[in-house]
Amino acid sequence: MAGVKKLINDPADVVSETLDGFGAAHADVVAVHHDPDYVTRAGGATTGKVGLVSGGGSGHEPLHAGFVGVGMLDAAVPGAVFTSPTPDQIFPAYQAADGGAGVLAIVKNYTGDVLNFETAGELAEAEDLTVRTVVVNDDVAVEDSLYTAGRRGVAGTVAVEKIAGAAAERGDDLDAVEAVAKKVVANVRSMGVALTACTVPHAGKPSFDLPEDEIEIGIGIHGEPGRRRIPLAGADEITELLLTPVADDLGLSSGEDVLLFVNGMGGTPASELYIVYRQARSLLEARGVRVTRSLVGNYVTSLEMQGASVTVLRLDDELTTLWDAPVHTTALRW
Repeated sequence: MAGVKKLINDPADVVSETLDGFGAAHADVVAVHHDPDYVTRAGGATTGKVGLVSGGGSGHEPLHAGFVGVGMLDAAVPGAVFTSPTPDQIFPAYQAADGGAGVLAIVKNYTGDVLNFETAGELAEAEDLTVRTVVVNDDVAVEDSLYTAGRRGVAGTVAVEKIAGAAAERGDDLDAVEAVAKKVVANVRSMGVALTACTVPHAGKPSFDLPEDEIEIGIGIHGEPGRRRIPLAGADEITELLLTPVADDLGLSSGEDVLLFVNGMGGTPASELYIVYRQARSLLEARGVRVTRSLVGNYVTSLEMQGASVTVLRLDDELTTLWDAPVHTTALRW
């Protein structure tokens, strides 16, 4: 591990030791299960409520375990770092989240995640447990990368989990929760930038080579390549390169309301995220778009990568009400 400075012990134990600390720190909100690893609400499933389950590779904390709790997820399944969880982890999480009204899985669009959640769904169906799946594909940067068929799922996943979670919490049935999750997916777009690479614990070296004077526009949350590399520029210029494709892809028009979400990749100070937010909001307002809800912070990270993503969700009265609904998780609460 020469050359890698991390507060870890054995790289093979990173996920299990993370979960142990997380579960101990937040025992009032979550319960951590091992062999296989998954996280549930402290009180277990709510009878008669649609269960919400998500998951994916570790290294993106607080996604997804940080969003387990009232008003959001019932269970989360963490894979190894930047690696999909396995069907034998996902299936017991489905069972644990089932309150008798079916389960909705929210899956980021990576080939391994989609296949493994699908396989776990087949195991669940064999046990007479109804599971529906909604795939999040909000990244406008890259179509059909090495890792996906279609667009990647990135920070927009938080909005899908929050809004679908609120719908489930108020008692909507599985059809309705699935429909509102799909509505969010249809109306949310994101794009990110990397200033530096991150180092996966067991790899011992940065996941890609990015010269000091260059940045990668359109980066994926695992360090996958983006649209292009450009010389380092000012924050306003970079923000415009992120916000413009997002707004154009959504087809935003004057008079519309949106949620603006600026997400840190793990190594970026809050001060820089607010500089990005300031310019992104200004660009939206110049289009006549009203920013009526905001979120700024590290919610979908890539270990210690320096960088940010800009997410825009088109809002209507229903989505705004669900976004505002009470939530009590370790990473999001109001």
